[in-house]
Amino acid sequence: MAIDSGRIEAAVAEILAAIGEDPGRPGLVDTPRRVAEAYADFFSGVGADPLAVLSGALEGESGELVIVRDIQFRSICEHHLLPFLGVAHVAYAPGARIVGLGRLAELVTLLASRPQLQERLTDEIADALTTALAPEGVLVVLDAVHGCVSARGPRQATSSTVTVASRGALAEPTARAGVLSLIGGAP
Repeated sequence: MAIDSGRIEAAVAEILAAIGEDPGRPGLVDTPRRVAEAYADFFSGVGADPLAVLSGALEGESGELVIVRDIQFRSICEHHLLPFLGVAHVAYAPGARIVGLGRLAELVTLLASRPQLQERLTDEIADALTTALAPEGVLVVLDAVHGCVSARGPRQATSSTVTVASRGALAEPTARAGVLSLIGGAP
């Protein structure tokens, strides 16, 4: 889905004027365009189908467990339109289908490229894997630092937020604990 760059540029110019700045001054004259370009990247996942990323899944079981750790992501919190940055750890116990490892990172990136809440993002990743791959189980852990917590309000620059979503066999406490220990350091 293409964004409306002209509307974003106009809105940013209006915000600059609303805070008492001159959007036409040399340091700000190109800011509306820059923000529109950044938003095109930040929100490139809006309207995109996450299942399309996983469409190349191969039939057949393979192995007991697949874990991809430390998938870096960035997203924009829908409450304040400030970034949150972190890592995703994605695990699944193959069932009917498997998928290339790079597709897991693509899935995280696509779903993070929308106005998001970390809790929902965690669930959306787990649900997409469950729907597309029909695995025995899924476990997703996100650990992120939020701009709205670190730069405003409580100003907790070193705190992070951890969210977990588990499905199927990996929701069972013993299996879940085993995967979390393989991820390392996650709750």
